[in-house]
Amino acid sequence: MINEELEKLEARIQDLAENCRRLEERNRILQIDQRSLNKENGKLAEKNRIACKRLETIVSRLKVLEKSQ
Repeated sequence: MINEELEKLEARIQDLAENCRRLEERNRILQIDQRSLNKENGKLAEKNRIACKRLETIVSRLKVLEKSQ
């Protein structure tokens, strides 16, 4: 009876250890994905900044053209 309970407990511990390993691997993958997304977000933010700057330049030029007519 005690051996049976110990075997069940050992099996449960092994299951928990395997779950822990799977979660650690999933966490590692998610951290890699997050770093990648952060880099992409930075690139997109820079592109957005450049686009806004260009748009401001175009609007300024249009205002100058409008005043000169």
